[in-house]
Amino acid sequence: MITRITGAIVRVLDDEIRLQVGAFEYQLLVPECVRRQLQTKTGEITLYTSEYLEGSQMTNRMVPRLIGFTSEAELEFFDLFCTVEKIGVKKALKALARPVKEIADAIHRQDAKWLTTLPGIGGSTSEQIVATLRKKVTRFALMPGGEAMATPTAAEVVKGDLLADAYNALVSVGHTPADARDMLDKATASGKTFASVEDILMLIYQKR
Repeated sequence: MITRITGAIVRVLDDEIRLQVGAFEYQLLVPECVRRQLQTKTGEITLYTSEYLEGSQMTNRMVPRLIGFTSEAELEFFDLFCTVEKIGVKKALKALARPVKEIADAIHRQDAKWLTTLPGIGGSTSEQIVATLRKKVTRFALMPGGEAMATPTAAEVVKGDLLADAYNALVSVGHTPADARDMLDKATASGKTFASVEDILMLIYQKR
């Protein structure tokens, strides 16, 4: 299985890109949130990939497809999104038209109405997404904003987990989700590094 690929962008199309790797040109399917990040890129890039077989067993013709993402977090969220009942690979690719952070935040807020603005997602499906994923997307909702191409460092991954734990701690003691996110945004904006959830909470309450 190909899990990562590095090459030069040849073309960016509506729902796929072509990547030159040595003598080979690869076709990678990409969701809209990834395509937007790549459409102005030139030169060599690295994409994190997943594979699936497209076709029908009845016709005995299955075509292997590569799906590309600019970060491991995007790939992990895509895999998680595909666990929702009645959402397959194709539907997930179509639906991810907004940055992962925005979609995860809407799921976490249980905003099913917002989710219906995603391509191919109707009312019943949005409710199913919320019911299935609302307790699993905290770390994605707390990812740094923007659509960066850089791969998260080990320190950033640890920080993301700490933020998720700190968020849950703040909500558990009575803060609203919006207030908790605001407090965490201000804490991270301080530029300080945190070794534990207690460090984050101490800074938050010192400022209040």
